[in-house]
Amino acid sequence: MKVTIFGATGALGSECLKQSLEAGRDVTVLACTPSKLPPRLHDQVTVIEGDGLNADDVAKAIPTGTGAILFAVGVDRHSPEDLCTDITRHILAAMRDTGAGPLIWCGGGGTLVEDDKINFGAKFVEAFADIFLGLRQRDKAHQLELLEQNPDLGWIGVRPLQMRKGPKRAEYRLGFNSFSGFSKISFADCAHAMVQMIVDDTWYHKAPIIQY
Repeated sequence: MKVTIFGATGALGSECLKQSLEAGRDVTVLACTPSKLPPRLHDQVTVIEGDGLNADDVAKAIPTGTGAILFAVGVDRHSPEDLCTDITRHILAAMRDTGAGPLIWCGGGGTLVEDDKINFGAKFVEAFADIFLGLRQRDKAHQLELLEQNPDLGWIGVRPLQMRKGPKRAEYRLGFNSFSGFSKISFADCAHAMVQMIVDDTWYHKAPIIQY
């Protein structure tokens, strides 16, 4: 199966890339700086040099026959407003043109959804994200709103709380369980969940929390 990865040079995206290749996927990545990809992988992936904010570059990275799109773009304090949302808008347009998908994306636990158990922990996470992760919090919320406005297209999401470096355990909770500000997951296990969603549509049009 052909898979396209956005954000493949980051902490989460590099795990998505590694695990997709291990699963035997035919991988394409869109990268502003291809040199950031490990040299040993260059012969194993199709690299499109470009910018996710450019609709033409995004379209080149999602050719007809793409079976899934993994979105692992990170946001920091230097990112433009609505970076993930704007890239997603281009991805959705390409999906319409080519019939590609689903889009499997990484959101944030600070974006609460109707299915969540809204306890003190959830409210704390939301308040913390609003105060300290304002740019990222707004972007992820807008990204989810955009996806929900396009119910005719396939998408699945995961919402991690704290992501940390660590081994892939392949054991975690995925759902709308209670969570707190101390809930965490490794980049490797978040990627594992996303890669598994390529062939498992249990959470179609949903964005469950992922945590240990």
